Amino acid sequence: MRDTFVQKLNNDKPEVNFNQDTIQGHNGSVKESSKHGWNNNHFPPIDDGFCKNSAANFRGRSTETSAPDPCGPGRMRESLEGSCTKTKDPVQLQKRLGLFSGVALIVGTMIGSGIFVSPSGLLVRTGSVGVSFIIWMACGLLSLLGALAYAELGTMNTSSGAEWAYFMDAFGSAPAFLFSWVSTLVLKPSQMAIICLSFAQYAVEAFISECNPPIIVVKMVALLCIVCILFVNCYSVNLGMAVQNIFTSAKLIAVLIIIVGGAWKLFQGNTQHLSNAFNNPTPSMGVIATAFYTGLWAYDGWNNLNYVTEEIQNPSKNLPRSIIIAIPLVTVCYALINISYLAAMSPDEMIESEAVAVTFGNRILGLFAWIMPLSVTISTFGSANGTLFAAGRLCFAASREGHLLDILSYVHVRRLTPAPGLIFHSLIAGAMVLYGTIDSLIDFFSFTAWIFYAGAMLALIVMRYTKPNYPRPYKVPIIIPVIVLVISAYLVIGPIIDKPQLEYLYTILFILCGLVVYVPFVHYRMHPAFMNKVTIFFQMLFEVVPTSQMAMFD
Repeated sequence: MRDTFVQKLNNDKPEVNFNQDTIQGHNGSVKESSKHGWNNNHFPPIDDGFCKNSAANFRGRSTETSAPDPCGPGRMRESLEGSCTKTKDPVQLQKRLGLFSGVALIVGTMIGSGIFVSPSGLLVRTGSVGVSFIIWMACGLLSLLGALAYAELGTMNTSSGAEWAYFMDAFGSAPAFLFSWVSTLVLKPSQMAIICLSFAQYAVEAFISECNPPIIVVKMVALLCIVCILFVNCYSVNLGMAVQNIFTSAKLIAVLIIIVGGAWKLFQGNTQHLSNAFNNPTPSMGVIATAFYTGLWAYDGWNNLNYVTEEIQNPSKNLPRSIIIAIPLVTVCYALINISYLAAMSPDEMIESEAVAVTFGNRILGLFAWIMPLSVTISTFGSANGTLFAAGRLCFAASREGHLLDILSYVHVRRLTPAPGLIFHSLIAGAMVLYGTIDSLIDFFSFTAWIFYAGAMLALIVMRYTKPNYPRPYKVPIIIPVIVLVISAYLVIGPIIDKPQLEYLYTILFILCGLVVYVPFVHYRMHPAFMNKVTIFFQMLFEVVPTSQMAMFD
């Protein structure tokens, strides 16, 4: 059956050649599989285009040695853009994302439902229009500083996986595994579940006006949204990015409508809600930390481009450029949207409104008020699409190192999409949609995410001293990661001090529980024999194969 499957793959895509190192698993599975007849010399050995020192320099990392790079005289390591690899490597993710797509991915995932549905969350927690506005701007600045630090990390190491790859470089295998453990099982799926539930809520409400939509209907629509996005991203990378670009453009038009409507109200003299912005008492430091969680949730997605670095054209330039364009654009949009809301309604009305953008549309747009709920559904669908696009690449990168199941690092033999990783994330997100609520998911997500953001800043600082010879096409002042690290620590510790809850302890224990899996299956490389059969079964089911880079890890 194995030979039949391999022959089928070769017949379906005759231009793809596989060498013996390519059709394999991890954790020593090359040797094990050869014993079971998986490598039966059906594949003629070919030059797969990798540099001779790629085994040491896997994922574009430096070996910190003075040996010349075979990719070019006098260089310390492989080219960041992967130019030493032939353009027709057997199977690998293709570089299809340009500058516009990079900006669209960041903007499209950052602008979700939050700014349209519940920007009043900051008003509730701070009790002050002025303080909430300052926090909105501070969240944008913090996101920009964090993303600039990520730009340096992403141009140092151009592999996909973001924090996972940076933890591997700075701290080693165990911290990287803990990140992939939490992100793959909780963070990324919960983020997608939250967004899809928001999409479903507004999609269903468009057809049910007399009463609240049934929960089961909302959940079914959310599951349908996940299935549609999964199909798009499994079918084609180009289709996934086309959807992202179109929906990002559409949501920016909706943002422009809100800003223009607010400007018109201000022109009419409706400034009373902005004139007394700082009359209320200043909230406590712990309350400010929890208020930051609310604001930062609306900004989340600023690091998503780092998850797909391997697919960016010229990442050493387009990665920082996309960040520098996208995040200030989102920050300005959020600031102007909040001003527009306050020009049309009072702070109390914003707090009482279940969907601020819909209330705004009813007051400003008249017969065209339907544009706002439509904008919310468009925005959330595009954000969910970008979230899954990035999440699948984390699965792909971590499993390629042996930190997750081998099958999750395989790509479709014809479409070159990381289908198993996308399917895996979608299944977990679907389970969270069925059994979770938006509020509980957001609280867990925010606290856990900033633990790892702090770790990424620490990784950048550490590598400035431990790996000074790494090429850094883009370099930020060291004060930037230090500032973000301090703020991240405050965001993690502040809520615990202000209002201790067992949920925080459960979160930390869940992270540490990853070590129970790491020690036997990653550190000691235990590889149950039945997993070979499982991998082969899913290869045949999904028509996927390992990428050409997998030869680097053995």
